[in-house]
Amino acid sequence: MTRPRRRRGDPIDGILLLDKHPAITSNQALQQAKRLLVARKAGHTGSLDPIATGLLPLCFGEATKISPFLLGGDKRYLVTIRLGVATATGDAEGEITERVTVPALGHQKIESVLVRFMGDIEQIPPMFSALKQGGRRLYDLARQGIEVERAPRRVTIHELKLLDYGADFLKLEVFCSKGTFIRTLAEDIAKALETVGHVEELRRTQVGVYDVSNAVTLDQLEAMTLEERRDLLLPIDSAVAGWPRVQLGDDMAFYLLRGQPVLIPKVQAQGFMRLYNRDGSFIGVGEVLDDGRVAPRRLFKPSQ
Repeated sequence: MTRPRRRRGDPIDGILLLDKHPAITSNQALQQAKRLLVARKAGHTGSLDPIATGLLPLCFGEATKISPFLLGGDKRYLVTIRLGVATATGDAEGEITERVTVPALGHQKIESVLVRFMGDIEQIPPMFSALKQGGRRLYDLARQGIEVERAPRRVTIHELKLLDYGADFLKLEVFCSKGTFIRTLAEDIAKALETVGHVEELRRTQVGVYDVSNAVTLDQLEAMTLEERRDLLLPIDSAVAGWPRVQLGDDMAFYLLRGQPVLIPKVQAQGFMRLYNRDGSFIGVGEVLDDGRVAPRRLFKPSQ
């Protein structure tokens, strides 16, 4: 007789804002945090490259269901671009592939280039990325020396601010849509400045409604008690705090919880909304259909 496998960790729900340090992968950071919180189930919301630091929201328990909405949120970065040197990966971890003279830079010249990258732009994803093509990760192909054609992707650069510059570097603040490759942006900006470049430093400071100023490091978590660590968990609905809120009557909640769209009187909103029981407890995310009814898209219940 096969014994049921014992499930490790406790069934906790919530979102932890982690300030990832460099030299580890996002998954390594997740596993360390999961161990420190003694959590049964966890996931992260969009990888940061090993060289990158900054905000990495971690979802525990039922909060993993909200991660697609965090993945789809806008993001803010601080990036240092080293000019005159190209690498195989587009960042400081890669092997140097080219050295090029950097032309004289001035504030006006740099700003005239940056404005070209504002708004909707197209990017060709880098070979060293986690995107799949033909069922294989691009970075796996790249490590074998294989380069394949990649279709351009449309992304949006909401803000692109020049913070500092020198003879061979730029420091920028980038506020962008989901799917933006900062390494590609850095290479394209360098090319527009008639040179080459790569990401030397990268820090993510914002994901959706979350800001890195409210995040903790793994070292800080290590120094806390288990109770203190779990007290840091944010409620699941904090991830969508900017969406319209709808409180449901008992009948509407009954049908929604069974996957059925309902007509909610006086709802003016379009798109996604937060759904709450009569007692104020968060039950899920809904979306307004063309006929005005609200359909459930993600439903939540406390982990057992």
